[in-house]
Amino acid sequence: MSTPPTAAALPTALVDRDQWVCWRTQQRDGKSTKVPIIPGATQFASTTDPDTWRSFPTAREAAIEHPVDGLGFVFTSDDPLVGVDLDDCRDPDTATPTTWAADVIETLDSYTEVSPSGTGFHVLVTGDLPDERNRAGDLEVYDRSRFFTVTGDHVATTPDTVAARGDALATLVETELAEPATVTTAGDAPETDAAETVAEAPTQHSAVPIPDDELLERARDAANGDKFSRLWTGSATGYESHSEADLALCRMLAFWTGGDATRVDRLFRRSGLYRDKWDAVHYADGSTYGEKTVERAVRATDDVYTPPEAHTASRANTPTLPGDSSPDANMTHAETVPSGSSDTAATDDAPAAEVDATPPTEDGTELPPTHPQRAQARHDRIVELSERIEALLEENDRLRAELETERQRRQQLEATVDDASDGWWPFTTK
Repeated sequence: MSTPPTAAALPTALVDRDQWVCWRTQQRDGKSTKVPIIPGATQFASTTDPDTWRSFPTAREAAIEHPVDGLGFVFTSDDPLVGVDLDDCRDPDTATPTTWAADVIETLDSYTEVSPSGTGFHVLVTGDLPDERNRAGDLEVYDRSRFFTVTGDHVATTPDTVAARGDALATLVETELAEPATVTTAGDAPETDAAETVAEAPTQHSAVPIPDDELLERARDAANGDKFSRLWTGSATGYESHSEADLALCRMLAFWTGGDATRVDRLFRRSGLYRDKWDAVHYADGSTYGEKTVERAVRATDDVYTPPEAHTASRANTPTLPGDSSPDANMTHAETVPSGSSDTAATDDAPAAEVDATPPTEDGTELPPTHPQRAQARHDRIVELSERIEALLEENDRLRAELETERQRRQQLEATVDDASDGWWPFTTK
């Protein structure tokens, strides 16, 4: 083997942890595989047994003095490190990555090194790995119970430290590792659960009939207009990567355009974030980076902008019923109920509609339903609810992570019991 890397050539996030092993190549079922070895010994190391790991100096010295092929680092649930393994994506003669690998490396923007074979890359980040698949094609992502070979052959265009890339990691998992969406038909669903016979489909929204320039002006004047303006002018400040900023702007455009993917794409091309990468093919199905970004943004957008003009048109098209004695035959029932009054038509099963909480004008009169101030208040309420939803989703992710940690712990205990009888790797042989 070549001389193992020194501590100076590696991120301190790895060197400072006593989670090091050696490794050597072994043939299994006619295939070559890398197995972990206890530094300074001949027994197999275990990716779940800390007693078989050593400090970096000890492991490096053992790699020099014993017949092994290199050093390895073990990922555990107790550290924030995540390893991203990219296989068969580098030309060893030209040292250039394939397009998809280059995109992953750019998105993660963290310490990256060349694999021992010279035909792949290892990217190291910190973050929470979503509860999804770990592997798809030539891409693998792990945060525990696995070890990565470590070469120290740093890719010069990447940071020399392990960066926090939680959002970028979630993006990678969603775009590259998520299971393909399946459509359940009535014939496939169990007869005992009618609710599951409905096929999943994207939410359909009405188009927003406002010219592009005017729509952009309304976006700038909204409660979160400063954030929109920064993204629109090309600033990625506050985001882990340029790709995350791209997605954030597309999600805002999806809100303002009513989820119109074609219009989101058209508007994004006018923004300061647009770059040549937008039209580059980055996925195995032939999709471009821009197509996938817009698709994700639209799919994640449930609430969309409804302009005041739409309310006016809706009321204008409401027919007047014979004998209707309401104050305004074209107003909805909820709009005729004064604030603070009881609705005698409401029942326990069908409560009265919530009255718009927009404050009255200075002279005490209520603003008309189409007034811009009421439209702004509705938008602000949507933003507030969206933030609350995001907070709940974050809490849900935290609880899921704790549940996954417990599940992994139980699996490891069960595996220990099952494998103790034969002493086979990855557990230490006796």
